[in-house]
Amino acid sequence: MRTRWIVVAGLLAALAVFPARAAPDGLVTRPSRHSVAETAAHLEAELRQAGATVFARIDYAQSAHDSGVQLNPLVLILFGSPKAGTPLMAEAPTIGIDLPLKFVVWQDAAGKVFIAFNSADYLARTLLPRHGIAQMPDLLHRGIGLADKLSAAEGN
Repeated sequence: MRTRWIVVAGLLAALAVFPARAAPDGLVTRPSRHSVAETAAHLEAELRQAGATVFARIDYAQSAHDSGVQLNPLVLILFGSPKAGTPLMAEAPTIGIDLPLKFVVWQDAAGKVFIAFNSADYLARTLLPRHGIAQMPDLLHRGIGLADKLSAAEGN
């Protein structure tokens, strides 16, 4: 497990050359050249390979369909690391409202697929102060960096 995080840390260092472009609200959005289902499957596989836990995959389009409503493909992936999140929740249980980390993958009306997630800067600026936590633990920062790396890879 430690070896995987070391590998992830190395990949994150490489990302410094290609930083994520986040909107002022912290939302990083990237295109994917795959379908929503393929993109979600790739992200989940890569998360697991990197040692993260995929807690859930919510298919909003399927839920809408089951309710008789039409929605373009839209999937939410909840992921994280109990080693990173548990100490934060022990310090400030309210952070459980904002964790685990998330990817949203969707197809727009033109058929293009996108991935979005919150940037590390945004989470450090807003999430931690919101819950009275002084600084972002390294494991959480690496997990967010992993989100950036994986979403960038899906766009290639």
